[in-house]
Amino acid sequence: MTRLLVEAGHDAIAVDLPGDDDTAGLPRYTELVVDAIGARTEVVLVAGSLGGFTAPLVCERVPVRDLVLVNAMIPNPGEIAGDWWAHTGAFEAQEEAARAGGYGPFDVATYFLHDVDAEVAAEGEPHQRVEADIVFGSVCDFTAWPTTGTRVLAGADDRFFPVGLQRRVARDRLGVEVDVLPGGHLLPLVQPRLVADYLTGQSV
Repeated sequence: MTRLLVEAGHDAIAVDLPGDDDTAGLPRYTELVVDAIGARTEVVLVAGSLGGFTAPLVCERVPVRDLVLVNAMIPNPGEIAGDWWAHTGAFEAQEEAARAGGYGPFDVATYFLHDVDAEVAAEGEPHQRVEADIVFGSVCDFTAWPTTGTRVLAGADDRFFPVGLQRRVARDRLGVEVDVLPGGHLLPLVQPRLVADYLTGQSV
């Protein structure tokens, strides 16, 4: 997807967060994103999954024109990342979706890779890292969500954060409606063209 954005004339930067570093956490993640943005202006910040906990911290540090949350956790100010599932009813939403969809309890293949092309999944396998526990104990220490334009994009087939859960949390915590594209939790890998078009305002 980064390549598609660059081809469309955008300066796209994918920030590699040290999820497996047990000395890191939200403060370190925030520093890395802020450093990557640097002096750039007119920034569109895109955050997926757990990246939703880093996004508001970045927005308090640097000017961001637009914020796009993709299948993302949406924290309340002061929330601890590890508490988000219980606070939002995410576990119950997962279980309900699994019963309705006829698939079993959590495993990576079933919840993350079920709609990812096999070649794409194989290419990413050597880069997989286990998320260190420290980030789940990190407090998302921000005052309020930014007044900048915020969009929430959900995958219709997301099994990890079912679309109904995402709709409810986005309404309750941000007061916004969710845009939906076909695809699962790893939406940018499954639908890179559709997500790139969404980010550049060409779809949904």
